[in-house]
Amino acid sequence: MIGRLYHLGRRPSRDRARELLAQFRLEDAGDRMAKTCSGGMRRRLDLAGALVADPPVLFLDEPTTGLDPRGRTDMWEVIQTLVAGGTSLLLTTQYLEEADVLADNIVVIDHGKVIAEGTADQLKAQVGGERLEITVDDASQLNAARELLEPLGVGKAVLDEHRHSLVMPVSGGAVVLTDALRRLDAAHIVLDDVGLRRPTLDDVFLSLTGHAADDANLAGSSPGGPSAPEMSR
Repeated sequence: MIGRLYHLGRRPSRDRARELLAQFRLEDAGDRMAKTCSGGMRRRLDLAGALVADPPVLFLDEPTTGLDPRGRTDMWEVIQTLVAGGTSLLLTTQYLEEADVLADNIVVIDHGKVIAEGTADQLKAQVGGERLEITVDDASQLNAARELLEPLGVGKAVLDEHRHSLVMPVSGGAVVLTDALRRLDAAHIVLDDVGLRRPTLDDVFLSLTGHAADDANLAGSSPGGPSAPEMSR
């Protein structure tokens, strides 16, 4: 139907439909009504429909929202293939990991205003340093862990009670990690996990806006509220 709307003609439209059904692994559903497809299948079908006319520029608004991890990975592969083939792509996403994987250039928007722009590495460089991340066995010990560890950091620790985790910017690498472990052990704070890592785009978003990207997503539906990052290829 979409091919006919683009005046491709009956036979070319059918040929293009078969080609896209194969590309998106939807061949077995080719004879089904779209309304009977699962959410993930309908997402792929939406993108396939947008590609019928082989557009040189494509705008995608959160195309992986609601997909399971496998469906999201499949969609990433399709997007990467499109870009490799020369398609210019503007994509909005609520998943910062997605922006990190796919974007050549990222624009961060908060309350309707552009607050940062650059590659993932450029944005991470604005935050700098490393992150000490711990996960405690008992969430009630998070505040005690923060009091012990913040003197070792170069910024405030961020707590996530749901995940029983603490993240704090540090410098000094393994020396800081060793000192942190000694302090926590002396206070009998039991850890499930601990490590040092480079800043992520979540850290960048938190540093730039003062709130996590998940909080922005919750507020993003209200007029003037925070919005997810945009990314372009």
